[in-house]
Amino acid sequence: MSDAYKNPAFKKLLQKLQEESWQLELIISGFAIFGLVSAFSELRIGVETAENEENIYEVIFFTVAIVSCAILIFNLLLHVVLRGLWIGALGLRYVSGDIDYDELRYSPKFTKYLSKKIGSFDKYIATLENYCSIIFAISFLLIFYFLALTFCILAIVLISNYIIDNDNIQESWRLSIGVPLLVFVAIGMLLTFIDFITQGWLKRKKWISRIYFPVYWVFSFLTLSFLYRPLVYNFLDNKFGRRISFFFLPLFFLLLFASSIVDKKSNYFDDQLGFNSSQYYGNPRDYEDQLIEKDELTETASIHSKIITEPYIKVFINFDDSIENNVFRFSPDLKPEEDGRGITSMAFVDMDWGEIGRQRRQYLETFNSIYSVRIDTLNIPAEFIMGHNVQKQLGFETYVPTSKISQGKHMLNIMRKRIRNSDTIISTLRSIPFWYYND
Repeated sequence: MSDAYKNPAFKKLLQKLQEESWQLELIISGFAIFGLVSAFSELRIGVETAENEENIYEVIFFTVAIVSCAILIFNLLLHVVLRGLWIGALGLRYVSGDIDYDELRYSPKFTKYLSKKIGSFDKYIATLENYCSIIFAISFLLIFYFLALTFCILAIVLISNYIIDNDNIQESWRLSIGVPLLVFVAIGMLLTFIDFITQGWLKRKKWISRIYFPVYWVFSFLTLSFLYRPLVYNFLDNKFGRRISFFFLPLFFLLLFASSIVDKKSNYFDDQLGFNSSQYYGNPRDYEDQLIEKDELTETASIHSKIITEPYIKVFINFDDSIENNVFRFSPDLKPEEDGRGITSMAFVDMDWGEIGRQRRQYLETFNSIYSVRIDTLNIPAEFIMGHNVQKQLGFETYVPTSKISQGKHMLNIMRKRIRNSDTIISTLRSIPFWYYND
């Protein structure tokens, strides 16, 4: 079976399949575009949730997924448009055949120019076919390129965090191992990028190729290039593929720049910047009823509405790692010997529910001693418990009465204690404006 590709019958089958592949390309593109567009909003919510919870692993995963989706959607849409143009050209050729420049009765100058510039209609159809086939294949290759860049950056971060900045390793070992590794990865990234944009220039020079080969071998595993290397070299072994490769790199930089262009409506206020709520601005993410309308997530904290007519205000604080770290500073005995946060398997977790219940009570008592609610200058009694908001985010919620405030505009401030240089300071975590009108 390993030598099946040498069989003439197999080569004939491949030839037939590649001639009819356009049908499969269109079917796959259609289903893929529908699925990717449907998944895009869910992935966006996933990355926002991970950012709010400061979960770096999920942030990386969802970022890679959402960028990969964007690449595929753009390329597949372009493929469908060009393939549709190709099908239209085929239909037109069936009706009118090739271009008859004599029938157009243009002047000799224009006839000669158009004959040379455009050529035959069959050439145009063949060019469209080449572009369609290559764009479909390069869509997945671009995702591998993005993954390669992600893994290289991740390697630098892991070396910095788990070797150079790891206090559990002796400093001399950290520097003697971590720094050379970091330098090797940084230089390797630079050489690999140069080889990539020059389409293999480092591999052509005899003496440079000897130096570059160890780097190439290591980075073939780091970037997973051993999975897609045949695609790369199949692109680069012909002039048309090399020209397409040169075209796509600046194109995506241009698209990245184009996505940053906005229409500024004011020199002082701009909804693109995403201001935090204050006495001048109310961020929609700070109100639960607007979260549902816009399908967004709470960033830090929220109340249930901008207009309060009930005798209470629901206050929600989104959970993240910084909250737990702050709780540990005020209650050091709550901090476990081995931090269980991060990716783990529940199959190997031994649960002592009695002890966990006691620790949860102590955790909430500590949290309520750290966080408090103030409306304008009035301190409002509040007791937080664990809960979820309307978007199913984990956090702390409480209900504060409105009986002591007048009608009109007010500012709800969520206050937080922090230990800094052995001193306890009180700062404002979030300020949220609202209007209270008692029905």
